[in-house]
Amino acid sequence: MYVTIPTENPLPSAISPLTSPQQQVAETRLKPGSYLYYEGDNVEWLYQVTSGVLRLTRLLADGRRQVIAFGYPGDIVGFPSAGVHHTDCDALTNVRLQPFRRAALENGEGDLELHNALLQAALREISAMQDHFMMLGRKSASEKLASFLCVLAERVGTDLGTYRNVTLPMSRSDIADFLGLTTETVSRTFTQLRKSKIIAIENIHTVIIQRPTALLGLSLGDRG
Repeated sequence: MYVTIPTENPLPSAISPLTSPQQQVAETRLKPGSYLYYEGDNVEWLYQVTSGVLRLTRLLADGRRQVIAFGYPGDIVGFPSAGVHHTDCDALTNVRLQPFRRAALENGEGDLELHNALLQAALREISAMQDHFMMLGRKSASEKLASFLCVLAERVGTDLGTYRNVTLPMSRSDIADFLGLTTETVSRTFTQLRKSKIIAIENIHTVIIQRPTALLGLSLGDRG
């Protein structure tokens, strides 16, 4: 999951689960803190998340970290770059994944439908990544966090009366490294949104969106 540019129309849902009799292998399960793969590992498998949340990260030469994306149910992770993984990937929660051989993307291995589905998923990832880069470069801290919460509310939020409940399995520092901010700025921006009664913070991992229209407006740069 990247932070795409939200619109007043519903955000596109994650792709549906992929299936293929020729590719069906036992699902992979991870516990929190376990790694699926490391940057530089050879790519043999692609994985579709069926439950739980993954974190994809890279380290700079000086040790600073960038969270590249989060993997939510429906997302596919592990697309190769020159045949290797270009991020580390670990589990934030208990995770279940459906593996697909890398060859299914590259030549279909006799399953053209799966090949096309994986190709379309790769193209969607490129488009979402471009939107995410625009968000990183052009938006303010409050706009970035509002965009992040809008995407999560659409993807995995649950109704709570007239409000929307969003679970955040990641830490504040994860969010900061994902949005190109400091942890202090993320915490301060959460507080500003709470004081504006746009959100309520039930606990560090649960946010209640009280004014979704105002949050969407803020994500689009409308401060009125």
